[in-house]
Amino acid sequence: MTQSRPVERPTSDPAQTLAAAVAYLRKCQDGQGWWKGELQTNVTMDAEDLLLREFLGIREAGLTEEAARWIRSQQRDDGSWAVFHGGPGELSTTIEAWVALRLAGDSPDAPHMAQAAEFVTAHGGLERSRVFTRIWLAMFGLWPWEELPNLPPELIFLPRWFPLNVYDWACWARQTIVPLTIVCTLRPVRSLPFGVDELRTGPASLRREASPRPLWTWGGFFQRTDKVLHAYAKRPVRLLRRAAMRRAAEWILARQEADGCWGGIQPPWVYSMLALHLLGYALDHPALRVGISGLETFAIREHTPDGWVRRFEACQSPVWDTCLAVTALLDAGVPADDPTIERARDWLLGEEVRVRGDWAIRRPQLAPGGWAFEFHNDNYPDTDDTAEVILALRRLPLADRSALDRGVTWLLGMQSKDGGWGAFDADNTRMLCTKLPFCDFGEVIDPPSADVTAHVVEALAAEGLADGLPCRRGVRWLLDAQEPDGSWFGRWGANYVYGTGGVVPALIAAGVSAESLCIRRAVRWLEQHQNDDGGWGEDLRSYDDRAWSGRGESTASQTAWALLALLAAGERSEVVERGVEWLSRTVRDDGSWDEPYFTGTGFPGDFYLNYHLYRQVFPITALGRYLGGAH
Repeated sequence: MTQSRPVERPTSDPAQTLAAAVAYLRKCQDGQGWWKGELQTNVTMDAEDLLLREFLGIREAGLTEEAARWIRSQQRDDGSWAVFHGGPGELSTTIEAWVALRLAGDSPDAPHMAQAAEFVTAHGGLERSRVFTRIWLAMFGLWPWEELPNLPPELIFLPRWFPLNVYDWACWARQTIVPLTIVCTLRPVRSLPFGVDELRTGPASLRREASPRPLWTWGGFFQRTDKVLHAYAKRPVRLLRRAAMRRAAEWILARQEADGCWGGIQPPWVYSMLALHLLGYALDHPALRVGISGLETFAIREHTPDGWVRRFEACQSPVWDTCLAVTALLDAGVPADDPTIERARDWLLGEEVRVRGDWAIRRPQLAPGGWAFEFHNDNYPDTDDTAEVILALRRLPLADRSALDRGVTWLLGMQSKDGGWGAFDADNTRMLCTKLPFCDFGEVIDPPSADVTAHVVEALAAEGLADGLPCRRGVRWLLDAQEPDGSWFGRWGANYVYGTGGVVPALIAAGVSAESLCIRRAVRWLEQHQNDDGGWGEDLRSYDDRAWSGRGESTASQTAWALLALLAAGERSEVVERGVEWLSRTVRDDGSWDEPYFTGTGFPGDFYLNYHLYRQVFPITALGRYLGGAH
């Protein structure tokens, strides 16, 4: 369930705090050597899981009630559901939650349902919901397929040099778009015993953006192109369409992982199973059987005073959590030959990705290497995890350094032309994808970002490559990306605190002077955004409104990020002391921190994460470096 705010304690001894926090982190390790904190998201995961099961005919009453109990528990006072703790109500999330609760048997006249419907209609109704929400509605006859943007499966045949080929999309988007071209072409309908009239604002103008846009804009061009594609969908070239569907199915099957997932994340997993099922694959086909059973490994069951609840993780982060935990323990002074660290080392080495994935489309000569985020995601290792794994493992005694050497080589080869690094692909920067009417669901490309580039630069510097051209180009990219106020944007964490907390240590590691103007400006920004209680926090609304930049309730993870930057810059000021004191004052009796606020980012402005281990590993790292640990 949602946790309470941090409980403040009178003690403020950082050494005692660190010892208690290390003991708690040790207890969280799995016997195989890995750590994995819960990756909490929002109730769309739970709603769409129920809708998927309803569509496939496998929804069970007990599972439904547990999920519905969780969804109800997350409803806000105004009847809506938000995409992050403490955030405002969100229209599409509220619609999906309402439909899921109707599946569970909740009456539309029940007070909580009526209040949700009132929120929806007050904010534009179904007509203003995102495309993905309306696709789910269309699959159950609650929205006309004709009123959805068209994306034909023939897209799979576009050559790699041609605009809008599937590799122009980010890895998470391409794995979602390919199966959706099948779903939206076959246009299935499974009827439900209820409607959604309560959520409509009126019959007129079903399209979310019905008014024509100027033809000379990309929006206007694609708006008219969509009409052409709708016309083609009624009379396609049949041989070409059948071949496209077959090729898309082969593409999907080739990317299923050993645990049944696709990309280790919920959206492509769900839509890939839907696409295969609609193409005639039976539920007992190996691909669907392992896909359905694998979903259960992403479900968390918890007993509450109201009964058992079931919530669904959008993703899992064992590699990321484990390498960060190793770094934290080493910074806290835990010896490198400690059994806890040795188990983690051996597990991480076993997770190296040695096969070629989609990243090789743009880097065909690059040898495989590196690490992914999840237990199973060999198609999509990422530069962020690889950099952090290298930073952790290089501090340990290794009988064989070849895995690290392969990882470094792979990182060097994944640098984009502009000198920065994206997370999963190199030079995934074509903006044309973002102009499609289909794309209103978040980030669809993977350009270089400051946080990822910083982690790679730090890893290269640690490996003695700070003077090499790739690292120097990465440093230049970071310097050019600094915001006018001295901060850096955080693509994968909230937000300017995360970006700044990552970039400053990287620049210092790469040889930038702590007295340089860029570092001084960053330090000043952090000092100016310290909360009165001594901590740091940043509300996720900063992605949409810069007035929230560096502003929000203090959290353990964000306080630690700020401290890591300040300590790397050589600061030992009252600002640092107050931040350390906040961490010591708010630690719980068991050595953990309470952090209900989301500080992780999936898609800026749309989808956010609460990494439950962030509240532990980053404070340990910050306190360890403050106290002069082994780092």
